[in-house]
Amino acid sequence: MLREYEAKSGKKALNLSLGNPDSIPPLEVLKLQAEYALKPDFELHTYAEDNNLNQFCEGMVERFTQVKYRDFAHLKAVPIPGIKTATALLPLACGLHSKERSSFNVVTHMPAYDVMGTWSTSYLGGKRIVWPLLPEEGMRMGFQGLLGALKQAGVSRPDLIFVIRPGNPASQGASAGEWKPLIQFCIENKVRLVNDGAYTTLAPKGSHVPLIEVAKDYPKLEWLELFSVSKSFSDPGARLGVAVGSQAFIEDFILIKGNTESGPVPSVMAAYGELFKNEKLCTGLLADLLALYQSRLNYLIPTLQKAGFIQASESAAGLFTLWRTPDVAYGLEVSKEAERRGLTHAECFNQMVIERAGIVGVHFPGPYIRYAVCTDVLSPDFQTNFELSLAAIEPKYFPKTS
Repeated sequence: MLREYEAKSGKKALNLSLGNPDSIPPLEVLKLQAEYALKPDFELHTYAEDNNLNQFCEGMVERFTQVKYRDFAHLKAVPIPGIKTATALLPLACGLHSKERSSFNVVTHMPAYDVMGTWSTSYLGGKRIVWPLLPEEGMRMGFQGLLGALKQAGVSRPDLIFVIRPGNPASQGASAGEWKPLIQFCIENKVRLVNDGAYTTLAPKGSHVPLIEVAKDYPKLEWLELFSVSKSFSDPGARLGVAVGSQAFIEDFILIKGNTESGPVPSVMAAYGELFKNEKLCTGLLADLLALYQSRLNYLIPTLQKAGFIQASESAAGLFTLWRTPDVAYGLEVSKEAERRGLTHAECFNQMVIERAGIVGVHFPGPYIRYAVCTDVLSPDFQTNFELSLAAIEPKYFPKTS
């Protein structure tokens, strides 16, 4: 649809669908990668497996969370070639393959970037329990919502609870007060807990508490947290991150990953290990990228609001804005148009706006539409085209019924 719009209109689409950085790693990072790629050391050019080169794991965890995990005897970490790959392996690391698959229960949020839901159910044959994120709760982790979802599913003890904080598509962080009852529940019921922390460094100060900052003080908890250089340094091509958590869980994860992949590119891992040793430089680079995305959000959000869109939740941390899908657009009732096209409400709205305006979002059940800031929304040309196109949509919302 994007290509069709550009071919028919002769204009470039306003692509707000991408969740990948539109920039490249800072020059300082590229120089370090080049330096380590040229080193003749054998360990930099063979399989990395679960080797932790140049204290990469310690450096990444400390720069992202301020926690020195080596100070806690019950914690362990391992490098990973990206969060998505690690996510796919987690159900197996929790024993899905050693029991009747239909009795393996994974709890995930919705709406969400649903890699875990797809792998645990469609690919691996387990059962997914939806822990809903609600606009009236600010898309935060409402613990009572978890208990309600488990009760409705008739499950008292799930095998795995998997969350994404800060979230995608709802860019909301977590507080220590939200982690603590969840941690206590997992300890009491022997449930493993995982947080996808891909957007951790894109959270302004005070908007998010990483899981490790709370979980480190609970030796009986079995948990993991996943971090990556993809969003934090605009380096998704590096395929590099870390899994940190309780020792037994990490060791189970290593057993599965050893039969699946051979670790990240070792020279790139070692280069980042060197970067993390330079606290001042690393902190500055992270702050610069956070400031860039914040400036883009500070344009996009009020512009959409001025055009009549209603947010589903605030964008407290990360790259995304999430909006309630309008009931009326371009003078047409979206639900009727959706029925005519055989689409869901959100998908139909997204198609209508792409066709007429070239504004590309990602639709989610709810119905919601996500617009990201992984494009230069501060460009004068973008802003002129965007604001003219928005004005034509004339979004309207029907009053909510109880």
